[in-house]
Amino acid sequence: MSKIFSTVIIEDEKPSARRLERMLSAFPLKAEAILHSVEESISWFENNMHPDLIFLDIQLSDGLSFEIFEKVKVKSAIIFTTAYDAYALKAFKLNSIDYLLKPIDSEELDYAVNKFIENKQQDNEAQINVQLIKNLLSNPSEKVYKSRYTIKVGSQLKLIDVNDIECFYSENKGTYLYTKENRSYNLDNSLEEVFKEINPDDFFKVNRKYIINIASINNMLSYSNSRLKVELENFKAEEIIVARERVKFFKDWLNK
Repeated sequence: MSKIFSTVIIEDEKPSARRLERMLSAFPLKAEAILHSVEESISWFENNMHPDLIFLDIQLSDGLSFEIFEKVKVKSAIIFTTAYDAYALKAFKLNSIDYLLKPIDSEELDYAVNKFIENKQQDNEAQINVQLIKNLLSNPSEKVYKSRYTIKVGSQLKLIDVNDIECFYSENKGTYLYTKENRSYNLDNSLEEVFKEINPDDFFKVNRKYIINIASINNMLSYSNSRLKVELENFKAEEIIVARERVKFFKDWLNK
């Protein structure tokens, strides 16, 4: 029987907290508590055994969640959750610390939880550099995004500028980029890893299969179940549909 890891969800939006709790039922995780504020969280950690893992929203109703660490020494691994995809999120990739963009995607959750379990099995402890994270959140321009990809084509190497990429997509467990020249190239990275290294002002993950370049959008159409269909300049392999839970974030992204 596999080990069940204890977890706490800290999220001020109750529907989001309940949705995450339901999603966690697919993993060997047991939610010990759902907390909604900095004050409530500090009180809980002062009076309870700390869990193996915390899902932590950055912005809570009464302040930034980092304030919890200023009052309590938390020893749990942490997966941050945030809707602010333009932030310098590189700081969260510290040991067993990870992050998820809201609305949380099931594949990204799977990746983050499995990373946590792997680190736990290797007995790695979370190390939280709160000041570094605060600094990067205050100065997102410090984030350096990937500007080109090196692709192996036969015995040669080809450089592809990110501005020449219409979209990234996953297919048959592989990850690909598609260029404005109507060429697809295989990547070693997962789609989740790609999304975390490219500029979120230019690229948006519309669903679990596609990341699109804003400069390559040719048309947008209303689709069934309150979704949107996006048509790109050249990519025609299949329909690209913005997932319903991402439509609001997609429209916000378009209007930045």
